[in-house]
Amino acid sequence: MDTKGGDNAFTAKSVHQNTSEPMYSGALSFMRRKYTRDLTGIDVAVTGIPFDLATSSRPGTRLGPQGVRRASVNLAWAPHFPSGRDIFGELAVIDYGDMVIDPGYPHKIPEMIEDHARDIVSSGAKMLTIGGDHFISYPILKAHAEKYGKGISLIQFDAHSDTWEDDGDRIDHGTMFWHAAKNGIVDAAKSIQVGIRTHNESTHGYNILYGPDVQAMSIDQIVAKIKDVVGDNHAYITFDIDGLDPCYAPGTGTPVLGGLTSHQAVSILRGLAGGINLIGSDVVEVSPPYDVSDITSLAGATIAWEMLNIHAVNRKP
Repeated sequence: MDTKGGDNAFTAKSVHQNTSEPMYSGALSFMRRKYTRDLTGIDVAVTGIPFDLATSSRPGTRLGPQGVRRASVNLAWAPHFPSGRDIFGELAVIDYGDMVIDPGYPHKIPEMIEDHARDIVSSGAKMLTIGGDHFISYPILKAHAEKYGKGISLIQFDAHSDTWEDDGDRIDHGTMFWHAAKNGIVDAAKSIQVGIRTHNESTHGYNILYGPDVQAMSIDQIVAKIKDVVGDNHAYITFDIDGLDPCYAPGTGTPVLGGLTSHQAVSILRGLAGGINLIGSDVVEVSPPYDVSDITSLAGATIAWEMLNIHAVNRKP
């Protein structure tokens, strides 16, 4: 260990630099990545959107980015498992910091999130977002559609479909993927929802692997189904942490029994590495005030780590 170093988030001379810092100290950037707003030559920018005004139950996801960063230091010291890949040697990854949210102007926030996302994706960097409640995915998807074109494939891990219909004016974390399909931002026929275990009268054209389906399938079968639906279309992964069973992710706003195990979640994501055209991703609905021993935050950090691994595999010739 470099005893004269530390605080790699601020002292790193290169975005590829890594250090082995004590887990209990230091500046808590995501995975000890360098804090910077310079997107020149960056492969992936990790950013936090601490917004939870759209939640329908327990709040607290505005503290999600902070919690996930804190938990990520448990992972930052080692190469990726089980591949042994030096992800930060292969990818230029930064912590772009959090978007500033002013809750005094709630009607302006969706456009502000879209502008924040546009700044990142227009640079050519991929965006990995830590939420925040699930509403944030909608303006982020809109910015991605500007960059990559409409008809994006959505790969959604969730207990809820988030496709309930509304009057069009609500800022709601349960309706945004209905809007996304209705407006052509995502192609529902080439999108898939994994782990759904709450009732909705309509699928709105999405392919769905319900909770019981997932439990009856092998990891390889789930991965094959996702790849078959998405094909080589531009794909965006959104992982609502309540896709996990509450015993693996108690720190969330609307927990539902019968969800994915943490093993299933990371294994599916590892199976997607090299098999999908990933353009962006997010981990949302981590609510540290309801967490126990940071296990939900750790789950969120590990899932984000696996998303970086997909980018690393995709980047290799």
